[in-house]
Amino acid sequence: MKFGYFDDANKEYVIQNPKTPYPWINYLGTQEFFSLISNTAGGYHFYKDARLRRITRYRYNNVPVDMGGRYFYIKDGETVWSPGWSPVKTDLDAYTCRHGMGYTVISGKKNDISAEVTFFVPQNYNGEIQSLVLKNEGSEAKTIKLFSFIEWCLWNAQDDSTNFQRNFNTGEVEIEGSTIFHKTEYKERRNHFAFYTVNDAIDGYDTDRESFLGLYNGFENPQVVAAGKASNSVADGWSPVASHYKEITLAPGESKQLIFILGYVENPKDQKWNADGSMNKSRAYEMIEQYNTPEKVAAALAELKAMWDALLSKYSVKTPDDKMNRMVNIWNQYQCMVTFNMSRSASYFESGIGRGMGFRDSNQDLLGFVHQIPDRARERLIDLASTQLEDGGCYHQYQPLTKKGNNEIGGDFSDDPLWMILSVAAYIKESGDYSILDAMVPYDNDESKAKTMMDHLEKSFFHVVENVGPHGLPLAMRADWNDCINLSCFSDEPGESFQTSTSPKYGEDKYSKVAESVMVAALFTYAGPEYVAMCKKKGDEAGAAKAQAAIDQMKKNIMEYGWDGEWFLRAYDDFGKKMGSHECEEGKIFIEPQGFAVMGGVGKETGADLKALESVDKYLNSTHGLVLNQPAFTKYYIEYGEISTYPAGYKENAGIFCHNNAWIICAEAFVGHGDKAFEYYSKIAPAYREEKYSDLHRTEPYVYAQMIAGKDAKRHGEAKNSWLTGTAAWNFVAVSQYILGVIPDWDGLKIDPSIPHEWDGFTISRQFRGATYDVTVKNPNHVCKGVVSVTVDGKAIEGNVLPVFSDGKSHAVEVVMG
Repeated sequence: MKFGYFDDANKEYVIQNPKTPYPWINYLGTQEFFSLISNTAGGYHFYKDARLRRITRYRYNNVPVDMGGRYFYIKDGETVWSPGWSPVKTDLDAYTCRHGMGYTVISGKKNDISAEVTFFVPQNYNGEIQSLVLKNEGSEAKTIKLFSFIEWCLWNAQDDSTNFQRNFNTGEVEIEGSTIFHKTEYKERRNHFAFYTVNDAIDGYDTDRESFLGLYNGFENPQVVAAGKASNSVADGWSPVASHYKEITLAPGESKQLIFILGYVENPKDQKWNADGSMNKSRAYEMIEQYNTPEKVAAALAELKAMWDALLSKYSVKTPDDKMNRMVNIWNQYQCMVTFNMSRSASYFESGIGRGMGFRDSNQDLLGFVHQIPDRARERLIDLASTQLEDGGCYHQYQPLTKKGNNEIGGDFSDDPLWMILSVAAYIKESGDYSILDAMVPYDNDESKAKTMMDHLEKSFFHVVENVGPHGLPLAMRADWNDCINLSCFSDEPGESFQTSTSPKYGEDKYSKVAESVMVAALFTYAGPEYVAMCKKKGDEAGAAKAQAAIDQMKKNIMEYGWDGEWFLRAYDDFGKKMGSHECEEGKIFIEPQGFAVMGGVGKETGADLKALESVDKYLNSTHGLVLNQPAFTKYYIEYGEISTYPAGYKENAGIFCHNNAWIICAEAFVGHGDKAFEYYSKIAPAYREEKYSDLHRTEPYVYAQMIAGKDAKRHGEAKNSWLTGTAAWNFVAVSQYILGVIPDWDGLKIDPSIPHEWDGFTISRQFRGATYDVTVKNPNHVCKGVVSVTVDGKAIEGNVLPVFSDGKSHAVEVVMG
């Protein structure tokens, strides 16, 4: 069953039924102010940091789901309804939700009154615009009563959800005309406040939740709305909210536009107060003035759309497959930008409380957006490297507001350092900016410990080399990308964290010096050559040779100790026993090491690489994608940790982890198996799943989910954890660089497609280092891989690396496969 459709011309997904299988959301904001909005106007807002600067409340794990948001209640006689259907849930005569690039438009109609609300965050603005257009589509005049509603969060979302003995005494607001200010704790240590305003006179307001809702009412039936009149309540402690009340009369055919603004303001500490002792609201007044007319709002929305058009034009394709075009040109790139902004911190599955920005996550996310905003990618790389530790390890997470490492999570995740080698290399290949290698970057955010980025990369590389186990393979440490393989934990204590707890037997060692990761070894062979290349670019031939020797040795170690005959092992546990081997009772084969080993050239001489890919297809393939391991674990293995705690087929226990499916897509394309790469790609790409599986898939049909339930699960094909996932970046890399084969390289743009054999060809427009490459690929012999000729501006070139022009012009490229 479908619940809407793709409108590719407008870059929108149009939802026609509010009762989607799960809330289908969008993200608003691209800079500092962000909000999440569902198809029924649920969600929440925050400034920079979803934990430390939460502006509105949201109730996770609530029944029903998706309670809390930005709501408009319309009382028309005795009928009360909301444009987004929820929270009132009155049946509507018409409903649509259009999720676009950085904006959402929700429309509802009831009894001849239509209401359309456009939600967006303008560029360079710390606030959300809510432009409401009401229209009387009937033949008689109508008088309606309109109520807006949002609920303030008391800034720190974690404290707000737990510290009631204090919070129920601190809420403070101020009402000034049509503006409601949230100023809790402003008179104390905070220098920030929020406001909710409308650009018209109001007939009343409410700022106290209990007065607005009633103690025994929910969002669906506020007592103030039922009564048809605001109570003009002023929050004094308890839970502050913001609601405007306005009575509106519309003649037949008449419409009225109201502009609501939810804004956030920070004042310099020495400018908190006016001379008379009142709160300095001057910046709020400026923000309100900026968008207080329909014309100003329309211009801001046009600017936002133009920004997205420009970003998405940097890589655009036309292939024989409309769904691939839709994913590549619109939704996959859009999701990559959202994951750049959010990492894994704030979604409908990540509460914004427990996690900040991930080191591993953000480095991988960069691979998907660096072509759009290389300058911000550089800034992100500096932020990430600044949380690295002097031994080459890293804080696994950092808070976006403070940019400091999350000490609660700490480090010792064995794969973290390698991802930074990949991301810095990707940035340089895209931008040509080698100066980043000379940038002075602190360790542990301590400027006195600052060294060059190249020093950070050296530490990253040798952190792996210098932390190996008995077989010369990298130690697994706390975890090795798969956070649910915890070979040092040995937890039998309910509620104990698998990721941050280790067995007391390790003492000061902190983790097993026996447990080894074949996955990290394989990743090392894939990422390591990028470090070697950067050494050579810096003229450090000795460093390059030393690093290459370490890579060569790792390849030998993998083949000697990490090859199981048909596939690569997953790990060695703390007992020195193989994990992911035919010798195991359960979990005989794992997906993670296979793709990186193949792309790292491990086993190429013996054909082991192709054998591993055959095994992936044979044992891990399913209708809905590649499962992570087989057979699924049915017992708890204390030596493995969290992976064996999930029911079979879910998450890391034989779920379809879409993130690592991309590594196999890349590997299959890498070896020339374009048909197989496309098969795997189309099984998990949401645009392909929309028509057949929307009701089964449940999460949004326009963005990737982290996980789809595997073939052992009772709900095989059901997705969870949508939006914020490394799947976005890696699948964009898989399709744009490995399948379509347009690859930023050190000295130019490399063309090396690996496509379905039936394609006649395709075209790509790719902006790269100040020039536009209009690439036409022809496939007259219907091969999957192989380039026989390349011409640029009518002239044949040697090889398949396009020269760097940097001239601001467009260049015609013709590629013939064969």
